[in-house]
Amino acid sequence: CKDYYIKCKNDDYYCSFTLNYIFGYHPHGIFCFGAFCNFGTEATGFSTKFPGIRPSLATLAGNFRMPILREYLMSGGIFPVTREAIDFMLSRNGSGNAVVIVIGGAAESLECSPGNHVVNLKHRKGFVRIALQNGADLVPVYSFGENEVYKQIIFSEDGLLRAVQRKFQKLIGFAPCLFRGRGFFSDDSWGLVPYGKPINTVVGEPITVPKIENPSQEEVDIYHGMYIQSLIKLFDRYKTKFGYADTECLAVM
Repeated sequence: CKDYYIKCKNDDYYCSFTLNYIFGYHPHGIFCFGAFCNFGTEATGFSTKFPGIRPSLATLAGNFRMPILREYLMSGGIFPVTREAIDFMLSRNGSGNAVVIVIGGAAESLECSPGNHVVNLKHRKGFVRIALQNGADLVPVYSFGENEVYKQIIFSEDGLLRAVQRKFQKLIGFAPCLFRGRGFFSDDSWGLVPYGKPINTVVGEPITVPKIENPSQEEVDIYHGMYIQSLIKLFDRYKTKFGYADTECLAVM
């Protein structure tokens, strides 16, 4: 099928003008800076690297209940991560639609810390089912450095404070993280400004997905497994290029 794709630039960039896509973004980090900059704006030249593809970044539906923030998000083409909204975004204007979902969500932000490569993916399969029902190819995306821009206190998984975080996550939709960055004038002071660390985002080759109106659990599991393997392969291929040791591994939870 290589002739079916048009290769753009180099590395893993592939574009197709007859398909729709679901981009799975990893990791969540604290504020998803890489997802917003790459897919919610033209800061890194997405339209040049992927001509003919229209990205739409999904975020928590609760964000659209807040005035001003709602209008700001909508101005960047960002939409709520609901089943109905995703189906609509994949069906508009025929083809060339790319829905970008931060698969790990708020739960993954609790594992965010420098040098920690953990993705919450093992039991998250809804995006694969939606991809099958829409015939949208799955595309793994990983941002090296997303977890480096803030420092966070990570509590023990079986501790009381982690239980409180999980409870709040279920009630309000996002996890209250205890994190810090740098101050406005110095790296040595505490503040909310992110540390000046680079975030390098790599986009993998699409996984071809057939359109199945009512996919079985077995079919969902097959493509979910293919996605996990593709993401791990993407991480392993680029980790040393962006300054991580060859012994670093991506943990899938």
